[in-house]
Amino acid sequence: MREIIFYKTISGDSPIEDFLDSLDSKQVQKVVWVMKVVEELETVPTTYYKKLKNTDDIWEIRIQQSNNIFRLLGFQDKGQLVILTNGFTQKTPKNEIILAEKRKKEYLERKQ
Repeated sequence: MREIIFYKTISGDSPIEDFLDSLDSKQVQKVVWVMKVVEELETVPTTYYKKLKNTDDIWEIRIQQSNNIFRLLGFQDKGQLVILTNGFTQKTPKNEIILAEKRKKEYLERKQ
């Protein structure tokens, strides 16, 4: 079983919480449902959770609700801990991957 946590910046802000605050309640319900799927299923369908190619082990949680697609990026720490770093509502742009990789590096440096 995985556990999802939200990355926090050095100042204590949570980019994922900020992103979720920008969504309406139905959208948040769907995001929470997909996060539960990621946490609870041993083998998660790739429609919901997959490792992004050509990245520094960045993973994507993908949520579709009506015509909207939401994406949350993050990384795994010790296999069962998923740290989500950023979220957005479009195809995955390179700058969002770079941001997730930067936050991964910061997280791992602060952890030591």
